[in-house]
Amino acid sequence: MAACKQASAQFENTRDSVVQLFGVVMTADSLEGIPAVSVMVKGSTRGTITNAHGVFSIVVLKGDQVEFTHVTYKPKIITVPKSLEGNQYSVVQLMVVDTVYLPATIIKPRPTSQQFARDFVNVKVPDDEYEIARKNTSASNRRAWMRTISGDGGEATRQQFNKIATKATYQGQTPPMNIFNPAAWAEFIQAWKRGDFKKK
Repeated sequence: MAACKQASAQFENTRDSVVQLFGVVMTADSLEGIPAVSVMVKGSTRGTITNAHGVFSIVVLKGDQVEFTHVTYKPKIITVPKSLEGNQYSVVQLMVVDTVYLPATIIKPRPTSQQFARDFVNVKVPDDEYEIARKNTSASNRRAWMRTISGDGGEATRQQFNKIATKATYQGQTPPMNIFNPAAWAEFIQAWKRGDFKKK
């Protein structure tokens, strides 16, 4: 019974501390509503944004700090009074434009057209993704990788099955040698022309 009364008292205390915070965010100079202002309760993940007219509404607790931020205005922080009577609190929040000054950039022309042409021709343009892919899949790179990269499990299994099939096909007789195969000779000649047998 005592635990029930304690839980009921805690619930009443929590319900009494919940506040419906609502209002409008406006510019300080022209008193126009500011849309898309972020309204966040500090120290928590609760928040909202103002609508097209600068109006907002959010549930907070008494004593919470609420921060108003916008990309073009200086941030503002308000505190919901702990001694607030009732469960509603309205504000009209004014925000001042935050001016950002960027460092000056000085643009200078090339002294002569010859220097511009020289720099334009000699500039190093980094490879894009298409050019990198083209270089990585060139015929020479693929030949080099085929000689150095070991086969995966599927390729090893396929080679083993091919050996078994060849052995079964020529069971009891001498298997043919590729020295008499014209297609094998053609492939050998092409590989020789490509330089596959050159020492690296």
